[in-house]
Amino acid sequence: MTKDKGSAVRNLHFVYILTLVFGTIIHFSDESEFVVDMSKIGLIRVRKDLSPKTKVLDMSQNYISELHLSDIGFLSGLKVLRLSHNRIQYLDISIFKFNQDLEYLDLSHNRLQKISCHPITTSLKHLDLSFNDFDTLPICKEFGNLTQLNFLGLSATKLQQLDLLPVAHLHLSCILLDLEGYFVKENEKESLQILNTKELHLVFHPNSFFSVQVNISVNSLGWLQLTNIKLNDDNCQVLIKFLSELTRGPTLLNFTLNHMETTWKCLVGVFQFLWPKPVEYLNIYNLTIVESISEEFFTYHETTLKALNIEHIINRVFIFSQTALYTVFSEMTVTMLTISDTPFVHMLCPQKPSTFTFLNFTQNIFTDSVFQNCHTLVRLETLILQKNELKDLFKVGLMTKDMLSLEILDVSWNSLEYDRHDGNCTWVGSIVVLNLSSNILTDSVFRCLPPRVKVLDLHNNRIRSIPKDVTSLETLQELNVASNSLAHLPGCGTFGSLSILIIDYNSVSNPSADFFQSCQKIRSLRAGNNPFQCTCELRDFIQSVGQVSSEVVEGWPDSYKCDYPESYKGTPLKDFHVSQLSCNTALLIVTIGVPGLVLAVTVTVLCIYLDLPWYLRMVCQWTQTRRRARDVPLGELQRALQFHAFISYSERDSAWVKNELIPNLEKEDIRICLHERNFVPGKSIVENIINCIEKSYKSIFVLSPNFVQSEWCHYELYFAHHNLFHEGSNNLILILLEPIPQNSIPGKYHKLRALMAQRTYLEWPKEKSKHGLFWANIRAAFNIKLILVTENDDVKA
Repeated sequence: MTKDKGSAVRNLHFVYILTLVFGTIIHFSDESEFVVDMSKIGLIRVRKDLSPKTKVLDMSQNYISELHLSDIGFLSGLKVLRLSHNRIQYLDISIFKFNQDLEYLDLSHNRLQKISCHPITTSLKHLDLSFNDFDTLPICKEFGNLTQLNFLGLSATKLQQLDLLPVAHLHLSCILLDLEGYFVKENEKESLQILNTKELHLVFHPNSFFSVQVNISVNSLGWLQLTNIKLNDDNCQVLIKFLSELTRGPTLLNFTLNHMETTWKCLVGVFQFLWPKPVEYLNIYNLTIVESISEEFFTYHETTLKALNIEHIINRVFIFSQTALYTVFSEMTVTMLTISDTPFVHMLCPQKPSTFTFLNFTQNIFTDSVFQNCHTLVRLETLILQKNELKDLFKVGLMTKDMLSLEILDVSWNSLEYDRHDGNCTWVGSIVVLNLSSNILTDSVFRCLPPRVKVLDLHNNRIRSIPKDVTSLETLQELNVASNSLAHLPGCGTFGSLSILIIDYNSVSNPSADFFQSCQKIRSLRAGNNPFQCTCELRDFIQSVGQVSSEVVEGWPDSYKCDYPESYKGTPLKDFHVSQLSCNTALLIVTIGVPGLVLAVTVTVLCIYLDLPWYLRMVCQWTQTRRRARDVPLGELQRALQFHAFISYSERDSAWVKNELIPNLEKEDIRICLHERNFVPGKSIVENIINCIEKSYKSIFVLSPNFVQSEWCHYELYFAHHNLFHEGSNNLILILLEPIPQNSIPGKYHKLRALMAQRTYLEWPKEKSKHGLFWANIRAAFNIKLILVTENDDVKA
């Protein structure tokens, strides 16, 4: 018989085998690479190209209809074989006779109707034959040899008391019975004895009202699970009667109901039935309430039940008394209550001092009014209200003021804000762990926190900075402010006991290098995935990270990368290096400034010693004169030489020049240029000097101690020497009229010193007998005829 098996049932079924499956696969994957996954690929038969060394083989969710010895017999090392969700109708156990290492065999969700029994490897730990089409439980006497078997999954439409006798002596961890197709006539009753298993999971038909009337007895049962329980007021007692035998033993501590549809009246009746039982932990997953909700009488007598956990409630009753619904839960005398993923909008405050130490109302629709002015939750230690509709942090604090034992409060994933500025919040003083993550809180939240909180989670909010004047968090040891907009690492001046800081995914660009010095007790810092600016400011922080233990900075170095500048983007901080010189402004100033200062002093001394300003002034004037000369129209420009010699001398030596030098030269037809007769009125002295030098074939300098003392003489000497290099000719004649001591020449006239040291000069002899030779040497320097250009362009030889 083929049945429609819901995906939810399959998922719950795999909860049992998940640990073993993945544990086995991971274990073998570490030993070898021979793990083959051929699931969901449309196979109609087992592939023949498998490696003989294959250890893990998954061919689930295909269309395989037959298994033969030749298909897997050669896989001698096979340990895990998954063939669930195929179309296999017949199984001969002997096909596994060569697979002596096989530990995990899953043949669930096929079409098996019959198996042929043969000896099977004793190493098998997991055997799943559930969700097939067997009429009776497929138990072979050879299964009794499976001494290592932990999990056994079976299917049947009929049960007999001794069906499980061959495995009665085995100590199983879990038995899964698929009773989706179970059917028995109305007046008939069957029984089944299960001697030894810690966990029993029974799966019924998902669309049929519960009607199983089989007496199942189990020794030492610790955990009972029922899946697909559909009840109404009429068949509610059928379930209670069915549970009577199963819940009799003192060892049953855990009871779970999966996919339960019931009326409110029946649900309260099940609670009332289980209240005096030895069950300590009751779990209900995927509960649907139908028909009506009205006030039901409930006797809260003494119970061993410690925890009630209800996850995902669908309420199909739209008009009902909320007091009738909430009172049943609020007055329960258990220590732990979880009601999550439900449409509850409120929860009542217990009418008398409650036994609750743990309350979890995750993913409801609670508002700020919940538990306000509630004085009876004095034993409550943990309160979880995440994913609700809480909006005002001030009211949340007010809610806790009478919860004198409250230590852990989780109000994450709400819409909490705090916009008061007085910081006058009321909290119970016992809270040590507070989760305010995933809200819309800002910097002001630090003015409204419990005074003795040790662990504070504020990640995923809108915090931009931590106020420096926070004074009430001296006991804080762990702070999580990840995924906010913080730009700096907080110091520990405010948080003297801080040992763990999580500040990743913020806007921290230049963390302070003083952080570790400020936070002496820090033993864990997670600050990665921030937009670090790799500049000089970051250099000290990187160095400080290198000085602490690698265990302190979590995620280092992979999560710490440069974001700016662009040239360093993506570079790990540990690989960012910049020289100390470029980052130390004082050192940089000293390094550049001292040589610069030395150079400036040196240049200044040289300028003073060599009179560099004087020479610069001369160059400037000479350049200006040359430029003015170029600006003169072509018709006015006189380019040819007009004089044989320009004479430069000191006025104190003018008597010798006029009485001796000029007469002796002019009688030889040597044309002389003198300043007193050839300077053009209206032009500057410097311009006249330059023009005379340029229009003269030679420049004669009469040197004497008087010449040294004349600044104009040095002007003329400078320009003449400059013209020497400009024109590329030897145009200087030096006449030493009187000896000049070297120490009498000023330092700034170093050019005169150089000329006297490098060039030959004519010395005026004191003896008259030598004057003839002197004049002959001078005349020899003027072996040239001048072409004189006049203003009327007349040419004269």
